[in-house]
Amino acid sequence: MDVVLDVLDTLAFDRLYATLLPLPRAAQIAHHLSFNSTESATLNQNVNRYFTLSPSEWATQSILPRDHILRQSLSLFLITWAFGVIVYFLSATLSFHFVYDKRAMKHPKFLRNQISLEIKQAMKAMPGMAVLTVPFFLAEVRGYTKLYDFSSQAPFSLYTYLQYPLFIAFTDFGIYWIHRGEHHPKVYKHLHKPHHKWIISTPYASYAFHPVDGWAQSLPYHVFPILFPLQKFAYLGLFVFVSTWTVMIHDGEYALDSPVVNGSACHTIHHYYFNYNYGQFLTIWDRIGGSYRKPNAELFDREVRMTQTEIKKQIEEMDKFVKEVEGVDYRCYQNQKTL
Repeated sequence: MDVVLDVLDTLAFDRLYATLLPLPRAAQIAHHLSFNSTESATLNQNVNRYFTLSPSEWATQSILPRDHILRQSLSLFLITWAFGVIVYFLSATLSFHFVYDKRAMKHPKFLRNQISLEIKQAMKAMPGMAVLTVPFFLAEVRGYTKLYDFSSQAPFSLYTYLQYPLFIAFTDFGIYWIHRGEHHPKVYKHLHKPHHKWIISTPYASYAFHPVDGWAQSLPYHVFPILFPLQKFAYLGLFVFVSTWTVMIHDGEYALDSPVVNGSACHTIHHYYFNYNYGQFLTIWDRIGGSYRKPNAELFDREVRMTQTEIKKQIEEMDKFVKEVEGVDYRCYQNQKTL
């Protein structure tokens, strides 16, 4: 994130802060006269490890210098929020138009105006999730993690490849227990219930969380580089992968029937029946924890899964779990008659 911050400071934030919070005119002139190539190099020292980027003319023209903790916090909030919104709309929209089986929108458990409700919930959650995530990115920028720049700095040569499965294993373990904990009755009704509003989910449900819920399930991603070494661009790539994977497991396209990977079919079972398949990437912790439920074979047959017989069977079991977990079904379904 320090490299991203250097680039965005140069391209946008320097001018923004200089405009909104400028130095007094005399101080601006003094800074301009004393500014030299050595100081210029220190301003973009993170990105200059990869390629040369000269700082902008506004780099020292604000009362909040680049390394001020308040400025860094605000910049990281804006980056996190904007990045989340862009990845959400890009990946969810592509998935909805090119992958999602739109016949699911005719399911009796599909909500009235569901897609707009999913998007509204996601947009409400993202600023809060960004605020809660800033301390972790701030720790990264200020050097309190084990992130490193180049493969040559890895603990040992093989670690360049091992960091990926280690990241997946660590985060999957953490998310399983956080997610399962959120299904405790005393926690569920306060945090996780908004996400289970979508029994028949669409890709737009992927970030339709309570903000604390969404943040809590992201914690293992940010804790990992505090505890373990991780190359910076691997971290960025994994963050994009995680964001995209979250959309994919809500896309309703059951292409992968795997006993190991917790794909869309497994996560669909979680939305259907609540108390199964808490894992994010793998099924191992659900198997160990006794919460694994193999997706019905009917889900993988595009014709059978939309028959009235199959849907009726699903609804009967869905209603049982809704009553068990929530008591009263508060949802307003698309085909539900209104008085």
